[in-house]
Amino acid sequence: MAQITAASATHASVSSAGICLGIAPNSRFSKPFLSRQISSDRSFKDPALIQRVTLSSTSRLRKLPIIRAQKNAGATDLADKVSVDSTAPSGASLSKPQNGGATKRVGFSAWTEPLAGVLQHFNVDLNSGLGADAVEKQRLRFGWNELEKAGVEAFTEPLVILSIIILNAVIGVWQERKAESTLESLKEMQSESSRVLRDATEFRDVPSRDLVPGDIVELRAGDKVAADMRIAMLKSGTIRLQQASLTGESQPVLKQAEEGDDDEIELQGKLCMAFAGTTVTNGSAVCVVTDTGMNTEIGKIQSQIHEASLEDYDTPLSRKLDEFADLLTKVVGTICIVVWLVNYKYFVSWEIVDGFPTNFEFNLDQATYYFKVAVALAVAAIPEGLPAVITTCLALGTRRMAEENAIVRKLPSVETLGCTSVICSDKTGTLTTNQMSVVRLVGVDTEGSLRTFRVSGTSYDPRDGEIIDLPESLDANLQSIAQICSVCNDAGVQLQDGVFTATGMPTEAALKVLVEKLKVPDARLQEEISAERLSAPEKYSMGVCKYWAEGSQRLFTLEFDRLRKSMGVIIKEQGSDTGNKLLVKGAAECVLERCTSVQLKDGTIIPLSPSFRQGITSSIEGMACQGLRVLACAFKRDLGSMSDYNGPEHPAHQRLVNADNYSSIESELTFVGLGGLQDPPRKEVKPAIEDCKKAGIRVVVITGDNKSTAEAICREIGLFAEDEDLSLKSLIGRDFMKLSSNERRELLLGDRNKGSGFVFSRAEPIHKQEIVRVLKAGGEIVAMTGDGVNDAPALKLADIGIAMGITGTEVAKEASDMVLADDDFATIVKAVREGRSIYDNMKSFIRYLISSNIGEVVCILLTALLGFPQGLIPVQLLWVNLVTDGAPATALGFNPPDPDIMERPPRPSTDGLVSGWTFFRFMVIGSYVGLATVGVFALWYLNDTSFLGIDLSSDGHSTVTFHQLSHWGECSLWPNFRVTPFTAGDRMFVFGDPCDYFSLGKLKASTLSMSTLVVIEMFNALNALSENNSLLTTPGWVNRYLLVAIAVSMGLHFAILYTPWLADSFGVVPLNLNEWLLVVAISFPIIPLDELLKVIGRQLAKNQAEEKL
Repeated sequence: MAQITAASATHASVSSAGICLGIAPNSRFSKPFLSRQISSDRSFKDPALIQRVTLSSTSRLRKLPIIRAQKNAGATDLADKVSVDSTAPSGASLSKPQNGGATKRVGFSAWTEPLAGVLQHFNVDLNSGLGADAVEKQRLRFGWNELEKAGVEAFTEPLVILSIIILNAVIGVWQERKAESTLESLKEMQSESSRVLRDATEFRDVPSRDLVPGDIVELRAGDKVAADMRIAMLKSGTIRLQQASLTGESQPVLKQAEEGDDDEIELQGKLCMAFAGTTVTNGSAVCVVTDTGMNTEIGKIQSQIHEASLEDYDTPLSRKLDEFADLLTKVVGTICIVVWLVNYKYFVSWEIVDGFPTNFEFNLDQATYYFKVAVALAVAAIPEGLPAVITTCLALGTRRMAEENAIVRKLPSVETLGCTSVICSDKTGTLTTNQMSVVRLVGVDTEGSLRTFRVSGTSYDPRDGEIIDLPESLDANLQSIAQICSVCNDAGVQLQDGVFTATGMPTEAALKVLVEKLKVPDARLQEEISAERLSAPEKYSMGVCKYWAEGSQRLFTLEFDRLRKSMGVIIKEQGSDTGNKLLVKGAAECVLERCTSVQLKDGTIIPLSPSFRQGITSSIEGMACQGLRVLACAFKRDLGSMSDYNGPEHPAHQRLVNADNYSSIESELTFVGLGGLQDPPRKEVKPAIEDCKKAGIRVVVITGDNKSTAEAICREIGLFAEDEDLSLKSLIGRDFMKLSSNERRELLLGDRNKGSGFVFSRAEPIHKQEIVRVLKAGGEIVAMTGDGVNDAPALKLADIGIAMGITGTEVAKEASDMVLADDDFATIVKAVREGRSIYDNMKSFIRYLISSNIGEVVCILLTALLGFPQGLIPVQLLWVNLVTDGAPATALGFNPPDPDIMERPPRPSTDGLVSGWTFFRFMVIGSYVGLATVGVFALWYLNDTSFLGIDLSSDGHSTVTFHQLSHWGECSLWPNFRVTPFTAGDRMFVFGDPCDYFSLGKLKASTLSMSTLVVIEMFNALNALSENNSLLTTPGWVNRYLLVAIAVSMGLHFAILYTPWLADSFGVVPLNLNEWLLVVAISFPIIPLDELLKVIGRQLAKNQAEEKL
């Protein structure tokens, strides 16, 4: 029960009007540090609210400083004040420190405790603050007020990996450093100093690091909050904090001293708390520090970032490449061993004695030779240029994305975007413009009738949009709306560097933009204003507002407060002799409640009937249901004693400086109209949402705003239909966390909601992380957007973290994989399109390289199996793989996306680079490449007449039989074997030993074989323009870079053929025209063969799509 003791009537009288929190007599504060009149209706309604209340003693009151009246503040009478005895008994329950570190309190919710309970918990007196001993005691318990630094453990894992492989260690250190830079950015958000009361003395610049729970701190406009604090009392009418970076709320939040009643409320609902890292936009207050360092909300976010950075995660691309490398290594290794062993008869021999092999002989030279053949096969099989080509392709992708305002910070993220199946997007600034706009204007028509105007435009630019169906000349009612929105307004809109920006409250700035769209009553004057705006837009951008401001002299401002939820200004209109006028704007329901009359379209004022009031209320409710913030405009002519108010010397001034009188002054108002405001969706978001639906990408909106606003925006952007039931698709963050793990999984991944949009409102950082975890556990590839500190842990955890470049904090950018330079959701969709295109291009050049390399493997394997002389030597294979193939493979990275690329469903993250069908295509194409390469080699030896009408006899070479070619090693045993000389370019090949025909003489056949391999790979590069689209629909000239690359590759090949010293180095000779015709004739069939495979591939893709449906 409250204990009240009498005091001397000379100095105080017991009154239920209020209580006063006094200040110690020896305080050094230049102004009263603690002064606030609190309504007794609030203070004494609940006996538990104030546990111990005592009237200040006579001696105490004598020493209290006189509290002088300030502008727009209520008069203070010490006789009406009662002080709170805030000194708590010693031994307040605090949890025991663990390991000598900071202590975390469990079960204490400062936002639901009465102020007296908070003070008692920290054993602190609000009048004097903590003593020096108490500060040290608290610091021992809770540690310094700073975020933890990354220690040696950040490098432990990389150092361990260093012992295994140096490259992984370097990568590990780099990743750790990125995590550290994120945490360092987070630390920079902490305030450097604070204004603290200790031992009844104000210390103005106490390092924020020194703060401890229980410290009494004063916050003023512009201050950055240094720790989590409970607001004890307001020193101004209101106080607002900008906490968008922490909670995602788009506007500064109005705070209060009164405690809440929900122990589990989200951060946005803790209106009596000021959180570390947020900023005071206006007002001042006295606060009690409740949490410091890592126990603050921002500290918890740092812990979550650290935990997210420790999770081991490979990108889909790295996993696919690892799997592909493992498969390639096993296949190539096996084939190499098989090839070497198949030729065992050339280097191992034995005799059979009594049925058993004896007298083994081993020919090291022959074994070494066939080992070289196996090595050549490995060279042929492994695409040496693949890593460079992949890196180049990703780098090209990052450049193209940068042109689309998507800045990629990590190369593998480019490809990961291509398989994104879920985009978790913030609302404010990403789906919306983050610029408040009036979208509905409601005026009064005739008695009992309202008129509604739709307002277009999504920015602070007055030229952006218009008021639909606005009358050519403003009637009296619309003029009143324009005057109120312009004059009863403290915000500004200015044009700087070609961009319109707001100063002050965004809602007020939006009202000024509305005024510009309403124009002025005088048409001629409006033409002058428009002309001035065109000639000097930065100077005359707000000409209409200037018109109304010049016609009205502001005399006094009735500041906005949380109770009446309105703002008023007393003005004197130029040329008016009817006295002063009160203009009021504020929350629609609160202003309407104080209205007794209404202004009609023609300016007539009539009483506000109950039926008309109900009609206005219905209009307010209708706009609120659409997620609009509704403001009402009203005025008052009869101001009584304030009708001739002209400044502080006027007798009515004393009434105006007392804020308690504002509600009575703003009574008996005349209603004039309503404005519906919202942070409007970006114009390009709705088409982007449609693209996502076509592409099978699910969009999940996660916002800190309230549920109705979030749902309204989601309907407007097309995520949900207008009449769609959202009972299972819209949830508040904390309600989601109350679900069990299975229920969360069923909600997000179950058949009922699978693939559909979803919206989470009032979401906190931990909610975002849990949403990402559930989606990833279900096999989804998640892209997460964010701009605030609160988003950083989820950005780290997601497959793709996307930060905002304009509004994003450095913490969010450091934690992200990609930064949007324009903060636009549509840019994400463009990036996904680019990611899909990059993946297709990577598959194209992998298909090109691997099928070509399989052809080389088949060539070597077939040569070994048939016993032919080695057609391609290792240096030729290296040249083809690294030089000749490199340019076309890189150029394939420039392939334009297929027309239907955003109409395919996201590919599953489990899909490998090489599917069964893809591998089959590799084998078919590769087999033809190998057969053609070996075939042209054998053809030259077996045919000296013509082939397909092409004369092959011009060089004069000799033919051999197939048996001779396959047993060329036995040449010395053949009787009467002779060969004739042949020509190659200007060279004549003459053989003293006819067996040299299969070694030195194979240069022409080898050149034909290598040239066929090169040309067939150029044709194969054209095939790789599209995985399934025919060359008839995707012709070669769609990628001019590929045509240039093919020309470069052929030029390089011509160079080694027709430059003598290069020809000697690579073991090749020049070819004549007929020989080139032979090469082209054997190479060209690769195109119709792949066209046939594409027909089959299109049918298979169609069947798979139908199965999914």
